[in-house]
Amino acid sequence: MTMFTRLRALAMTSCSLLALAACGSDDPVAPVTPANGTLAVTVSGLPAGVNAAVTVTGPSSYTQSPTASATYSVAPGTYTVTAAQVTSNNVRYNAAVTGSPATVTSSATATATVTYSITANPTVTISGSIAANRTLTPDTNYVLRGFVYVNSGATLTINAGTRIVGDTTALGSALFVLRGARIVANGTEAAPVVFTSQRSVGNRSPGDWGGLVIVGNARANRTGNVIVEGSNGSVVGANPAGTIYTGGTVDTDNSGTLRYVRVEFAGYATLTDAELNSFTFAAVGSGTTVEYVQALAGLDDNFEWFGGTVNGKYLVSYESGDDHFDGSEGYRGLNQFLIGMQTTFITPRPGAGAVSTDPQGFEIDGCNGGGCVAPSGGNAQSAGRDEGLYNMNVFANFTMIGTPTGVTVPGSGGVGAVLRRGTGGYYMNGVLARWPRGGISLRDSTSNNRFVVDSLIVRNLYFAENGVLASGANFDAAGSNFGQESAFAARNSNIVVGAASVTAASLFTSLPTVSGTTTGASFDWSPAASSPIATGGLNSFAADPRIAARVGTFITPTAYRGAAAPGGAKWWAGWTNYARN
Repeated sequence: MTMFTRLRALAMTSCSLLALAACGSDDPVAPVTPANGTLAVTVSGLPAGVNAAVTVTGPSSYTQSPTASATYSVAPGTYTVTAAQVTSNNVRYNAAVTGSPATVTSSATATATVTYSITANPTVTISGSIAANRTLTPDTNYVLRGFVYVNSGATLTINAGTRIVGDTTALGSALFVLRGARIVANGTEAAPVVFTSQRSVGNRSPGDWGGLVIVGNARANRTGNVIVEGSNGSVVGANPAGTIYTGGTVDTDNSGTLRYVRVEFAGYATLTDAELNSFTFAAVGSGTTVEYVQALAGLDDNFEWFGGTVNGKYLVSYESGDDHFDGSEGYRGLNQFLIGMQTTFITPRPGAGAVSTDPQGFEIDGCNGGGCVAPSGGNAQSAGRDEGLYNMNVFANFTMIGTPTGVTVPGSGGVGAVLRRGTGGYYMNGVLARWPRGGISLRDSTSNNRFVVDSLIVRNLYFAENGVLASGANFDAAGSNFGQESAFAARNSNIVVGAASVTAASLFTSLPTVSGTTTGASFDWSPAASSPIATGGLNSFAADPRIAARVGTFITPTAYRGAAAPGGAKWWAGWTNYARN
């Protein structure tokens, strides 16, 4: 026996004597763990900053959710990669996955590829009545066909970024939110809710569709069953009897919310001289929220209120076929921070209706037409006195800019503010500039009665570049109507008329010469450095208890005039549009 053999035998004997259990040949061998491999998930096709929707699953309940290209160290095995659709800025992206299932082996790399590509949003046509709660979302294209009614008891919710068009094959298509129904359209600055023409950019016109009509349960000053103008026209789905808006009893009624909403290229005339407006607020109550809304290139009025008490802030009207802001029939709402601008008169869609002969900035009436009941000892145009329903709207901090030299003004239009037919109301801290036929006009004795007594109050306005036509002036001419400069001075109106050298453009930080390609970025309605409208506002209501009592806390006094504070927030930026077609 060799020495090596003896030593080996001795070692085996020692193992047996000391700890057979510890070193015996029957012990299991420890497993060897395979080395990890690599799974690479490559994602492409999405815009920068948009997250993917990818899920990776594998052995032992393994899961990951990459939002972009990623690499994982994983145990060998089979892995499944799936991807869901992604929506960004109303655009849908579908995903195609290749390389799944992916088999990963020790110390090796397997790759799965996720490729996103744009897919068309589905199109849904809405017609008839919406009788139950419904939500519209930005990943679907919606088409209004004919008159669409949101019935009493139903709420139509429209999410931010949603786009709704009027069907151009059903002329006059419009959305009616009826009494007792609600619309909740909550857009954002980055993603407004947009109602617009079905036609392509560059081919759109005023009158391409009807518009947005909201009917509330607040009071108006006309009696009987008065219908929304144009609501009985020959339109697909229309009620031949029309939509009644009079007879309301609840001034605090709530018809919902409009926030960051645009209405574009609306205002179809369903009958001769019976046009729908871009925004129609018929007897809408003060429980309704309206803020950050724009009307663009409407055939008729861009904003019109028939009675009611709905309040508004941050309203923009651009290129109206008729009046920018029209209130009547006992409208008693409060509005602050308004912009209206007219640079041209756009041609309506053929067959959509006639061009207005008297487009104005403001056109405010007390009462007119059937159901205007004369108060005791008064004229029917002053309807509502005995019930406290004079037309008593408030407009504060408005910037109203008319057409530049060279633009033809239709008929008797082109006045910054026309007050008539027994209206009252409050007009404060505003700018009326570049209105070719005049700044302000007080048209009749019934409105003058409100002015002379106590319920038509004009305070701290600034006029510039008005009355450039041969017959034009800032005020009514002596002997015609009742809005002479001396009459306003006698009522302490504090209207400042800028010198001839002061132009509309000089008042603001940026008021461009508008063309068809002008964008919102070109406008800055803030007062220019040393602008006369940066000061001169009615900065306290304490001295006039009538104003203080009327506006409450909704209207705030300002030291400036116009819709924008010097150096303040540019509240119109980012969500408004300035297209002409």
